[in-house]
Amino acid sequence: MPHVVTQPCCSDASCVYACPVNCIHPTPDEPDFLTAEMLHIDPEACVDCGACVSACPVDAIVPEAQLLPSELVFLDINASFYRERRDRPILAPVIPAPVVAPGKAPLRVAIVGSGPSAMYAADELLTLPGTQVNIFDRLPVPYGLVRAGVAPDHQRTKGVTKLFDKFAEQDGLEYYLNVEIGADTDSGAITHDELLAGHHAVIYAVGASSDRKLGIPGEGLPGSSSATDFVAWYNGDARHSGETYDLSHRRAVIIGNGNVALDVARILTVDPETLAGTDISRQALEALRASKIEEVVIIGRRGPGQSAFTVPEFAGLIETPGIDVAIHPGEDLLDADTKRRKGEAGLSHAVEHKLALLDSLDARESAGGRTITLRYLLSPTEITGDDAVTGIVLSRNAYAGGAARIESTDETVRLDAGLVLTSIGYRGVATAGVPFDEAAGVIPNAGGRVLREPAGEVLPGAYVTGWIKRGPSGFIGTNKSCAQETVNRLVDDYNDGELTAPATTPREFDKLVRRRQPTVVDRAGWHAIDRAERELGARGGRVREKITDPAALVEVAAQAAPPAGARKLLRSLRR
Repeated sequence: MPHVVTQPCCSDASCVYACPVNCIHPTPDEPDFLTAEMLHIDPEACVDCGACVSACPVDAIVPEAQLLPSELVFLDINASFYRERRDRPILAPVIPAPVVAPGKAPLRVAIVGSGPSAMYAADELLTLPGTQVNIFDRLPVPYGLVRAGVAPDHQRTKGVTKLFDKFAEQDGLEYYLNVEIGADTDSGAITHDELLAGHHAVIYAVGASSDRKLGIPGEGLPGSSSATDFVAWYNGDARHSGETYDLSHRRAVIIGNGNVALDVARILTVDPETLAGTDISRQALEALRASKIEEVVIIGRRGPGQSAFTVPEFAGLIETPGIDVAIHPGEDLLDADTKRRKGEAGLSHAVEHKLALLDSLDARESAGGRTITLRYLLSPTEITGDDAVTGIVLSRNAYAGGAARIESTDETVRLDAGLVLTSIGYRGVATAGVPFDEAAGVIPNAGGRVLREPAGEVLPGAYVTGWIKRGPSGFIGTNKSCAQETVNRLVDDYNDGELTAPATTPREFDKLVRRRQPTVVDRAGWHAIDRAERELGARGGRVREKITDPAALVEVAAQAAPPAGARKLLRSLRR
């Protein structure tokens, strides 16, 4: 009986190295690893040992007999990956761990950011004896988009934080949360030079935190926002706790059809009571309970063959109870190249399954609930309304040659809507004192070593990992191999004498941070917040009740010892 990888797959690849018969692919050393939407288990080679189940950090691997009805689609998705035979390594090579040369003092490394790329880098560094890793984040809580970006009904995916918790329990790791890294020292920021004076090296793992803009009239109207901000709002991000969204119109429109767009559409249309036990913010849950939205329209500027969502995300969406997913009649048009290759079975594994899932929509029975409608070959030209959004104007696109190239036509489509959310990609943001490639939206680098300018000289002591290194691509686990590459470069440079010893002691550096930012949240403070949120959640039958007031987060953290010290504040939060 084979095991099956299901929707929550994070591509961490821990299962790859646990498998004794090399039946999980692509492996990190294979060319398609970085672009694969998930990992796949070969049903013919699997020996049902269960080693991968124990290794998986998000509980995504399930024996065939235990698949839920909504997960049966992954049987074919996994099996079909192996129908096209390709050369695979006999054994997946383990990436060698970095080793500090004999006689070298223990490393001290600062990591800016606390999301997956930061946590995987910290784990790699902490394999080195005596290494001290200090993790900095401008928020008072860690884990980045895993906490603030993964949808609340994807709790198995959020389970990767249990792995990060294990990383953080290692000797030598400390948090400096609620600390800004930048140039404005008057407001409490720590500069790049100050970080480097206290460490051998600094790794930037700050992600891609800004959204791409549409650049059309009406984009700034109330009711028009980015999907990223909307996700942060319903996930209880303290920076967005004061925001409100008008859900009183029957239709919402999302521009872009990637995974974030699908997440938002699902949250807007699913029965809110199915979210009540999750860690969705209370404010968002109450707003969704009162919502009048009946339809969410997802707009793609090209055709179905170029849909940006992944197969596992879409497969999960169409199996969500109580939601009807449909393609607008007459708009399921393929470009000529995709149509030809579809007939010849020449499509990639992912595109083949996306089209098959889209083709299956017409045959599905109606759930009788709210509707998510996919529309293609449309580009937004204007968001309408005087004081708030009332609708959107879109230009009809047509194919204009190979590679699904499109051009706009004179035909327009108008949709009434009270909410328009954009989900057209992420972009990195510059950090003061660190080079930045404006064209690419990343920190210029060579294999993780920061460059003074694109294709320029190396900036000693500065490194980068994650989206700010490679752009917004890949999945949670993709950051593992990305971090391994960066840390190996860093250790090589240390062994070669390229890194300068810290000018300040750990105690002196700690005093600097706490003097500059008295409300810093350390590891004990985060543990206090984590306990408090779990306790609040348990009392309400939820996995976690996120504290969304920044001041309250800091206050709970400040009462970290003894653990019961935050009781008074918790009682006030419950009220």
